[in-house]
Parts: sequence; C-alpha cells; structure tokens
Amino acid sequence: MQKLTISFIAMLGLATASATTAGSAHMFSFTSIEGQPLSLADYRGKAVLVVNTASRCGFTHQYAGLQTLWETYRDRGLVVLGVPSNDFGAQEPGSETEIKEFCMVNFSIDFPMTEKQVVSGANAHPFYQWSGEQLGVLSKPKWNFYKILLDPDGKAVDWFASTTGPDADKLITAIESVLPS
Repeated sequence: MQKLTISFIAMLGLATASATTAGSAHMFSFTSIEGQPLSLADYRGKAVLVVNTASRCGFTHQYAGLQTLWETYRDRGLVVLGVPSNDFGAQEPGSETEIKEFCMVNFSIDFPMTEKQVVSGANAHPFYQWSGEQLGVLSKPKWNFYKILLDPDGKAVDWFASTTGPDADKLITAIESVLPS
C-alpha cells in the first residue's frame, strides 16, 4: 500500500508539472522578422509584452512608445515583442523586409519582432489562441496594437486594448508588477 501511495503521489507531481508547462507561453515559438527561430522559452525569467502591430494604422504611432518601454525596462527584464499582422483593415500589407525597414526608419525599432502572423479567428497563431483561453474572450485582439503581458514564468497576466497606449499608467503599473526582482 505504501508503494502504491508513493507512486500515486509521484504521478500527481508529474501531472502538476505537465499542467504548469501547458499553462505557459514558453511552449510557443514564432519566426523572427529576420527568418530565425524565436521561442518564447528564450524569454524565461523575463516579463514579455506581446503586441500585434501594423504599419498603416491610426495606432502606428505607438511604435515610438513601445520602443521607449523597451529602452526603459529591458535592463530590468522586460522584452517587447512586436507581432506584425494584416488581420485588421489590411494595414500591414508589406513583406517582412518592408515592415522591418519601416520600423527602423520611422521609429528606430530594435526590440524583437516576428514575421507577419494571423492573430485573430480560427487560424490565429497558437500563442493567440492560448492567450485568449488564459485571459478570456475580451483579450483576443480586435484591432492592431492589442497588448498581452506575460510574467517571467510565461503566465498570461493581463491584456490591454489598442486604445491603451504604451505610456498609460495602468500598463506601466502592470509591467512593473511583473518585472523580475
């Protein structure tokens, strides 16, 4: 009986570890805008702000604020991750090369970016499907520049609509609350 109990407890421990992994953004990967593998597991131990972006949107000016966030908090453990998407109003029609050039020339962006992704609907990148399950239906991007905040363990902790700019107090407060100590 004691062996059975120990085996059962060990199995519970494995199930818990597996559930923790399944609940982490660290299981997802993208391809960088330069065409290289980009795993969210590489950001383990850092807070990550994932933002679906577009170059021809009324919110495109938020790139400047996102770059400022990156410059202000990267040494404290924040990664800003841009995810270009053409899902809303076809406002990101360019190639990865064109997107990267636009971001560098107009906003001096040097935070990591992915190649263009589908972020909404049934064909959304698995990260966006997962984050919607974690944070609820309202967290699913409904326009460009939705923001999803991950803690250093890869847990989705909050989301912010397009209208919440990178300098908004509630976004800054949320970022500061999940920065690694």
